[in-house]
Amino acid sequence: MCNVCIYFMLLLANVSAVIQELVMRLQIHRKLNKHTGCVNTVGFNAAGDTLISGSDDQRVMLWDWDTGAVKMQFHSGHGDNVFQARFMPYTNDRTIVTCSADGEVRVAKIQDGRDVLTSLLGEHDGRAHKLAIEPGSPYIFYSCGEDGHVQHFDLRTDTATELFICRKPVAKSGYSSHVRLNAITIDPRNPNLLAVAGNNSYARVYDIRKCKSGGSSDFAQPSDCYCPPHLIGNKNVGITGLAFSHQSELLVSYNDENIYLFPKNGGLGPDPKSSVKIGGGEGSNSTVFASGEDVDLPAPQVYVGHRNCETVKGVTFIGPNHEYVASGSDCGRLFIWRKRDGKFLRAMEGDECIVNCIEPHPHAMTIASSGIDNDVKLWTPSAVERARVVNVEELKPRKRKAKLWQFALPEELVWHVLASRRRQPAAGEDSSEDLEDNTELLNLVLRAANRDNLSDESDEDEKTSDGSGE
Repeated sequence: MCNVCIYFMLLLANVSAVIQELVMRLQIHRKLNKHTGCVNTVGFNAAGDTLISGSDDQRVMLWDWDTGAVKMQFHSGHGDNVFQARFMPYTNDRTIVTCSADGEVRVAKIQDGRDVLTSLLGEHDGRAHKLAIEPGSPYIFYSCGEDGHVQHFDLRTDTATELFICRKPVAKSGYSSHVRLNAITIDPRNPNLLAVAGNNSYARVYDIRKCKSGGSSDFAQPSDCYCPPHLIGNKNVGITGLAFSHQSELLVSYNDENIYLFPKNGGLGPDPKSSVKIGGGEGSNSTVFASGEDVDLPAPQVYVGHRNCETVKGVTFIGPNHEYVASGSDCGRLFIWRKRDGKFLRAMEGDECIVNCIEPHPHAMTIASSGIDNDVKLWTPSAVERARVVNVEELKPRKRKAKLWQFALPEELVWHVLASRRRQPAAGEDSSEDLEDNTELLNLVLRAANRDNLSDESDEDEKTSDGSGE
């Protein structure tokens, strides 16, 4: 091997070691505490000097995250919780798009006098959880909602176009119900590829060049579907978060399960019903297709240790080359793993309740996190001492406050009942999902009625250290 090659290998090894050292020194730099409700979305602008946040209080705030000063705040125009707020690229941070639990997709434009004009662009029949911005475009973005619709927006005309409805495989009855979408993301290396996922075990990738407008499902077939072999056909799991890496790998976070990283072109093909699980359990990569062809697909990398049961959590990459995977957890911690081998590195104490969002800074080893608490936490590699690497098994249970279930009855309960009624099945539709909804609603009522007892007990609990030096 030539000396130049050896030099670059050593250089890369040193860079990787430095990046991991920064990860192991992450600690809370500042808390941004101006919202009056759960903070459901955080994100940095392209320059990295401004943070945007949106909350259950229906407000959007722009922060100088380093000093903690609020640069600007305004009402989003939504009538319910803001689920996502994003800057549009190359607009001098003056154009912001948002989506909400009210199903609306809106745009906010900051005027010269710092007035903010908000307007409605489109609407979903049900909650709209996420947006996906076309890389480098100041005009184009997409939304997904619990109605299964994916919509395309062009700010040059302020128009919304239905691209397609994401549907599950056809049931025995001949009916195909829609997937209630939680997540949407665009491949940064190929902006024509759009991944979506929701209350189904498959993450579906669509080529938008093959999707005609109008929302017809006849031609809106995915170009590929991703699912770990042991979860194929599992009706008890869903997906809450998606992310593409710089290398076009697809990161998928399952509820009540683990996080998986699929290599590029490591899917099951366009029709998930054409592949079935055989042989081993988790980690098995043997898949046989309906044609009888036995294909050894690359096994996805798995990341274990966090808990994702109670809320819709995102998942993301951190590091200049996406060397690490990060997620929030029901226990209120932030989990970080090494991407290449799934090694667990950190479990940092975050929210009192649940951490849902983690967003990396575009240029530095800095991350923002938020969740059920009313604040945003900024993390920088400023710890004097390096955190100790621990095994997942060493983590001790962390008792948290039951803030999630503190509803203002009866108004919010009535809202949930009405929302459930709006989702009643059409004739011939499989009603098993509605049974799940009713069970969810019953659990909601029981937990809400018991919230005072839970809160009193939680207030007496002592926080338990996770052994990671936090």
